[in-house]
Amino acid sequence: MCPSPNLIPINTADEGMARIALLLLALFAEMERTFTAERAAHARSVAESKGRHIGRPPAWPDGKIDYARLLREQGNSLGEITSKTGIPKTSLHRYLTLATEQEQ
Repeated sequence: MCPSPNLIPINTADEGMARIALLLLALFAEMERTFTAERAAHARSVAESKGRHIGRPPAWPDGKIDYARLLREQGNSLGEITSKTGIPKTSLHRYLTLATEQEQ
């Protein structure tokens, strides 16, 4: 009797057919994973060709980021910018650092 009704004991060491069945299941799983990746890549390329944004949507609108850059250029601290824009300091630091690196 099996210890669990969901588990079927398969002895692949002694039974050749069990080994073949297990290898076929592994092959089908690998094929499905490959096909899924191909379908996703195709969908991404179609979306990019139509000009759609791929990936996670931006957390903050560009206007708010530009306003934060303007405040930083005026000499405001990150804390002051956070209180005025509502953008967390960590995000502000990332956006402002990217802006200075792109300018250089």
